[in-house]
Amino acid sequence: MIQTEGITKSFGSLQVLKGIDLTIHPGEIVAIVGPSGAGKTTLLQIIGTLDTPDSGRLIINGTETSRLRGKELAAFRNKNIGFVFQFHQLLPEFTALENVIIPALIAREKPAAAERKAKEILDFLRLTDRMAHKPAELSGGEKQRVAVARALINDPSVILADEPSGSLDTKNKEELHALFFELRDRMRQTFVIVTHDERLAADTDRVIHLQDGMVI
Repeated sequence: MIQTEGITKSFGSLQVLKGIDLTIHPGEIVAIVGPSGAGKTTLLQIIGTLDTPDSGRLIINGTETSRLRGKELAAFRNKNIGFVFQFHQLLPEFTALENVIIPALIAREKPAAAERKAKEILDFLRLTDRMAHKPAELSGGEKQRVAVARALINDPSVILADEPSGSLDTKNKEELHALFFELRDRMRQTFVIVTHDERLAADTDRVIHLQDGMVI
């Protein structure tokens, strides 16, 4: 489903990624771990098509992303990839429901259909009574569940998560981790997670260790 071949990336004279070869299969939950500066977030951004490699290929569902440009690449990303960030990145002026709907509207889904689907996902994530609340009125765990709902709205092939539980307390962290596995079991959802959380990494299907820009 996701394949990287010889991915390299440098920033000035600093080479951050030094030839990354990976294959991630549908329905896998994969953790990417390593010390700070190992290139984990850079790799995740390249897999998410938010950044481009200096060399190498990224193939997602049979599509080589380097062949896509501009609006075509943005549309591919919106349809195929969901993102969950450490600090949720919800828009503060919108309700939980509106935050989840936005990617579907960008994908030109009809508003009524987008709202219906968003409500179904939020209900599944046990946020039925929080849909009309804005982010400032939600707990940390609730914000991250809304972020997961937003990532799911377009039925992406993969969800990429960058330290998704890094800002949560122990209880909310455990609930978020359990949610990832529930989504995988029920929906065959694929997750690629950058994390420093050893417990989460130990529970995943596979751990990819990065060090000095290489898989070890």
